Amino acid sequence: MSTIPSSAPTPTIERLPVSLPQLAEKKRLGEPIVMVTAYDYPSAVVAEQAGVDVVLVGDSGAMTVLGYPSTVPVTLDEMLMLARAARRGLRTPLLVADLPFGSFEGSNEQAIATAMRFVKEAGADAVKIEAVGVAAERARALVAAGIPVMGHVGLTPQTATALGGYRAQGRTAERAHDVAADALAFQDAGCFSVVFEAIPATVADLLMERMEIPVIGIGAGGATDGQVLVFHDLLGIRDGVGARFVKRYADVQAEMVAGVRAYAEDVRARRYPGPDHTYSIAPEELERFRTLLG
Repeated sequence: MSTIPSSAPTPTIERLPVSLPQLAEKKRLGEPIVMVTAYDYPSAVVAEQAGVDVVLVGDSGAMTVLGYPSTVPVTLDEMLMLARAARRGLRTPLLVADLPFGSFEGSNEQAIATAMRFVKEAGADAVKIEAVGVAAERARALVAAGIPVMGHVGLTPQTATALGGYRAQGRTAERAHDVAADALAFQDAGCFSVVFEAIPATVADLLMERMEIPVIGIGAGGATDGQVLVFHDLLGIRDGVGARFVKRYADVQAEMVAGVRAYAEDVRARRYPGPDHTYSIAPEELERFRTLLG
């Protein structure tokens, strides 16, 4: 039996684009689904190369990329810009785009028009909407229009003020029941998936018994079908430690600051640029140039 020499390059396995049926099959087989956020071309390329299943262009980009104090101010045009940039960096993961605050609540027609822009202009495969009073109705209308929808329950940043701020939800029986009602309403509306954010793990455990669609958790324990984290949180491209559920896998911001500081020090000390960073000209051409300058 022949063997491949150890010096031979490792064959590249081409991954096929992730589909909705694949996500449903992962749930059936108990295979965890990996989802991250991305808001531009470089972060999307990282997600692609890391082999994640789903990329969310979240309205959290309002804070991580655009510098807003919350997700509320971000506009539809800004979200479309972020989604288009992420799309250009992706081939394999399913691309889901957040419908920003104020872009879907008014009517089913408004929701469909907004979602259509993400699909047609940004190449999104699906959209995500947060649980508000009309969310299930809007989700049903979007699904009927042929647009896949991911729901979002628990801590919903767009309405965090009404929920008492950025804090865990479902910590009383009544509030846990509200979260359950929202999740089941999204499921009944035809959503292909739902996000559970910042709810007690034991509440999520009980809800999973009733969820027939893939559930992606963020601060909801390990019983969900998959997990999502914000790109800047998991890589440490931000100040502070973040929410309790965040696990930091790198400290990229510190490395970035160190790199820029080293560059600044080299420039001020005239160590940069060095001979290796400059271009040359043939001596005879330099002499001709002197002549041309007079």
